[in-house]
Amino acid sequence: MNKSLEEVNSSVNTHTGGSVKRLLAFLGPAYMISVGYMDPGNWATDIAGGSKFGYSLLWVLVMSNIIALLLQSHCVRLGIVSGKDLAQASRETYPRFINLFLYALAEIAIAACDLAEVIGMAIGIHLLFPNISILTGVCITVLDSFILLFLLNRGIRKLEAFIICLVILIGVSFFIQLVIAKPDVSEIAGGLFPFIQNDEALYIAIGIIGATVMPHNLYLHSSLVQTRKFDRTPKDIKKAIRFNTIDSAIALNLALFVNAAILILAASTFYKQGKNDVTEIQDAHQLLAPMLGSTIAPILFAVALIAAGQSSTITGTLAGQVVMEGYLNLRLQPWIRRLLTRLIAIVPAFLTIFILGDGATGKLLILSQVILSLQLGFAVIPLIHFVSDKKKMGEFVIPMWQKILSWVAAIIIISLNVKLVFSEISDLLFTSSSPILISFTIVPLCIFCFLMLIYITIVPFITKEKENKRNGFHEELSPLKLDFQTSIKRIAVTVDFSPSDNKAINKALQLGDKNSTLILIHILESTNAMVYGEDSFDLEREEDYQKLKKYQHELQEQGITTEIQLGFGIPKLAIPKLIEKNNCDIIIMGTHGHRTIKDILLGSTIESVRHEIKIPLVLV
Repeated sequence: MNKSLEEVNSSVNTHTGGSVKRLLAFLGPAYMISVGYMDPGNWATDIAGGSKFGYSLLWVLVMSNIIALLLQSHCVRLGIVSGKDLAQASRETYPRFINLFLYALAEIAIAACDLAEVIGMAIGIHLLFPNISILTGVCITVLDSFILLFLLNRGIRKLEAFIICLVILIGVSFFIQLVIAKPDVSEIAGGLFPFIQNDEALYIAIGIIGATVMPHNLYLHSSLVQTRKFDRTPKDIKKAIRFNTIDSAIALNLALFVNAAILILAASTFYKQGKNDVTEIQDAHQLLAPMLGSTIAPILFAVALIAAGQSSTITGTLAGQVVMEGYLNLRLQPWIRRLLTRLIAIVPAFLTIFILGDGATGKLLILSQVILSLQLGFAVIPLIHFVSDKKKMGEFVIPMWQKILSWVAAIIIISLNVKLVFSEISDLLFTSSSPILISFTIVPLCIFCFLMLIYITIVPFITKEKENKRNGFHEELSPLKLDFQTSIKRIAVTVDFSPSDNKAINKALQLGDKNSTLILIHILESTNAMVYGEDSFDLEREEDYQKLKKYQHELQEQGITTEIQLGFGIPKLAIPKLIEKNNCDIIIMGTHGHRTIKDILLGSTIESVRHEIKIPLVLV
C-alpha cells in the first residue's frame, strides 16, 4: 500500500536541535486540522445558538472540544504508530463493500464541509464588496482551487505557515470584537452547565457537534502526522505522540476560543437585545455596527470569515485526497481533485441561492453541519477500534480510561443523532403529503445506515483478525523465496526519440541477458491518434514508425532480440494496455524533469502508469 499523502510523507526532518526545536518541528499538523473547527459552518451554528438561546449552549462547545481533542489524539497515535491513515486502516480491516460505503459517507462529509466553505467565502466577499452578489461570490470561489496546488508544491511547511497565519488572523479579529462587545463573565460561566431547552436547541446542538468534531479531520490528521520524519524506535515514537498531542491541545483550544467568541458575540449582541432570529451570517454582520457602536467590528467579521473559508477549503481538499487514496487506492492529480470537490459543493449552493435567494444560506449552512454530525459515528467507531487493538498498536495501545471515554463520546454522538433522525422522520411522516413515498425511500435508507453502523461497531469484537494483520511494528516474517534461475525475459522500454532513450535502453540491457527480448514502446499523441487511434494514418505516424524500426535494426545488429510497439492517444492510458498485451515482465521509463506547470497541463504519466501495471517499474 502506498504511503499516505506520499508527496509530503516524512518530508519534515525533526532530528535537528534540542527539545524546543524538535517540538517546533512537530508543530503544524493540528493547526491545519483546527481550521476545520472554525470554518463558516461553525459560524452559522454558533450565531444561531447564541442569538436564539444566549449562552446556554456554551457547554456543547466545551464538550465538543474535549471530544475532539480525545479523538484527534487517537488519530495522532494511529498515524504515528501504524504508519497508516484512518482510511488505509479501514481498508485493511473491513470487507470491500463496507469500505465502499464508508468511502461514500466520507465523500459526502467532505462535500458538506466544502458546501459550508463555499457559502461562507461567498458571503465574506459580498460583505466586503457589496456590489458582488453572493451568487457571484459562489462562482469566484472556484479560483481558490489552485492555491492548494501552489503551496503543496512548495512543501508542507509552507502550507502550514499559510494556514497558521490565517488562524492567527481569525483569532485576533474575534478578540478585538469581544473587547468591543464587553460580555458579562458571570453569564458566560452559567452557560457551561449542561441544559437543552427544546428540540430546536437540540438540532442546533447537534449542528455544533457536527461542526466541531468533523469526520474528515479524523482522516486528515492521521495522515498529516506522517509528514514528520523521526526514528522508528519506541522512545522516538513516544516523543512524536507527545509532541503532536501538545500541538493538538494548543490548536484545538484556539479553535474553541474562536467558536466560543462567535457564540458569545451573538449572545451578548443579539440575544440580550431581543434579536432572537439572527441565523444568517450576513444579518449578523449588518447588526454588529449599530449594536456595538463600532464600524471596525463588521469589517473584522468579514475578513475573518474569508480567512476561515479559505483555510478550511485547503484542508478539505487534502482530506479528500486521503480518503480517496486510502479507501480506493486511487490517485487523482490535486488540481482535478480540487475542482471535483469544489464543483460538488458549488452546484447545490448555486441552485439553492438561485431558487430560494440569499436568505436560504443560513439554513443551508446549519444543514451541512448536521450532515457532518450524522456521518461522524462512521469515522469515530473504526478509529476507536484501531487504537484499542493491541495487535495493531503494540505497546502504544490506548489505556483503558481512554477507551471508556472514547466509547462514551461515541454513544453520546450516536444517541443524539438517532434522536434527531427519529424526530425529523416522524415530522415528515405526519406533515408530508406523500408519507408512503417517505416510508419506502428515506426510512429504508436510514435503517440500512443504522445496520451498517451496528456492523462496524460489533463485528470487530467478534471476528478474527485478517491474515495480514500486523503484530507490533512489523508484519510476521515468512521465509524468503529466492529464485536464482529466472531471468527477465520481456523488457518493455518507453522511448520518445530523445537523448534519454540511450539511458533507458542501456538500463534494460543491464537488467536482461542474451535470452531477453526488448519491447520498444512509443505512443503517438497527435490529434489524429487521439481521435482515430490505430486507424489514424498521417506523416507523423510514418516518421515515428520508421524511427522505431531504426532502433530495432541497430539493436538486432548487436544480437539483441527486439520488438517494436506503436501506441496511440494518451500515454498514461495506452502504455499499460501495451504492457499487458505484450506480456512484459518489467518496464523501463525515462524521467524528463516535468514540474508544476507541465504536470498541471500534461499530467504525470509515470505516476498514472505505476498504478495501472502489475509489473516492476524502473525509472532512469
